[in-house]
Amino acid sequence: MRHITVMALTASIGLMAIFVVDLVDMIFISMLGKEELAAAVGYAGAILFFTSSFGIGVAIAAGALVARALGEGDSHTASRRAATSLFYGVIFGAIFAAAVWFNVRPLAMLVGASGETLDMAVLYLQIIIPSLPLLIIGMVGGAILRAHGDARRAMIATILGGVVNAVLDPILIFGFDLDLVGAAIASVAARVTIGAVALYPIFRWHGGLERPTAAEFRVDFPAIMAIALPAIMTQFATPIGQAYVTRSMAQFGAEAVAGMAIISRLVPVSFGVIFALSGAIGPVIGQNFGAGQYGRVRRAYADGLVFTLIVVLVVTTLLYLLRAPIADLFSATGQTRDLIFLFCGPLALAWVFNGVLFVSNAVFNNLGHPYYSTWINWGRHTLGTIPFVILGAGWYQGAGVLFGQAFGGLVFAVIAVVLVLRVMRSKETPAKAPAYARQTRLIQLSHNRR
Repeated sequence: MRHITVMALTASIGLMAIFVVDLVDMIFISMLGKEELAAAVGYAGAILFFTSSFGIGVAIAAGALVARALGEGDSHTASRRAATSLFYGVIFGAIFAAAVWFNVRPLAMLVGASGETLDMAVLYLQIIIPSLPLLIIGMVGGAILRAHGDARRAMIATILGGVVNAVLDPILIFGFDLDLVGAAIASVAARVTIGAVALYPIFRWHGGLERPTAAEFRVDFPAIMAIALPAIMTQFATPIGQAYVTRSMAQFGAEAVAGMAIISRLVPVSFGVIFALSGAIGPVIGQNFGAGQYGRVRRAYADGLVFTLIVVLVVTTLLYLLRAPIADLFSATGQTRDLIFLFCGPLALAWVFNGVLFVSNAVFNNLGHPYYSTWINWGRHTLGTIPFVILGAGWYQGAGVLFGQAFGGLVFAVIAVVLVLRVMRSKETPAKAPAYARQTRLIQLSHNRR
């Protein structure tokens, strides 16, 4: 529990540095007094979530493979896989970013943007999307650092990126009167910073990146893709589900979309620890699985669930007590204010189920069953979202959309826990135990000799 807590809190500080800046972006944009600007950021956010999910999937693969190699005592393979993961992540990320950039207008229309708001959202996205490869460098670099147990330096990279964004935001938005363009430029500068700062400690303190041969690139490709592809597909489920929710909310007007956009910025700031938990607990599970320490794998999962419950209860209480000042901060009125009050109350408790899914996905990815994460996430964001959002919107309009989105988490959280227990039992079969026991003894002897 101590290890998980330290890893999650340090990782969340770095994540929240970025999320806080996104929140400040929204505060500044709200201060401009145009609901269309806030709505444009809401539509753009759904698409940016989609592009970021590609980088998250590659980072999950890199972290799982590097952590597993380190747990097996093979630092050479760990360094090589870190290099090949970065290479493939940047190449495929650039291709994916180009595909999204050339289709950004129809994608924005697909999530419900129209008129002047559509033009604003497209302009904002056209500036940010080309920087996706830089974001992937930062994400994969951070995952490599966490696989080494170096969550502090991974945290520093994202904090510095957040500082750069926070400094540039008011200068560009207000000083140069650039509005959304200024916010977009500041975000690109932050991505450059995160990528550069994440790579430095890998070379300085963790042996750098070994230059793979052509044969090693070919060998590592299927290993990376075996985790990255299902992880990317897993991550895509969330923005696609969010895009459907955004489109459903659009029918209730700009106030409703603005309220949802504000909530989407509040969520990662409020629950940054939960977002970070999956990435933080992954190396703990991966290294212990590589060393055959099944008891520690089970304990890490159980502690992750307890940690999730504690964090959600504490955060929900704080949100409820601060709901009025939070709404005032965004000058929220009417339906926008009602939706913020709804989130800062009973709705926030539903994040327990999302936390269970995050921790369970870390187990699947690190124990060799990444496609379980894929099916669980897609189920949660299709069968667990669409019908409930339709019913909720019909009964309670904008508030019903948010209730419907939250409700599906309960069913799929239960399914995820059942699957995790099944996977753990399959890894602890007597036929596999002696091999891992021998591997563990060899690793221990190797460490003793060193």
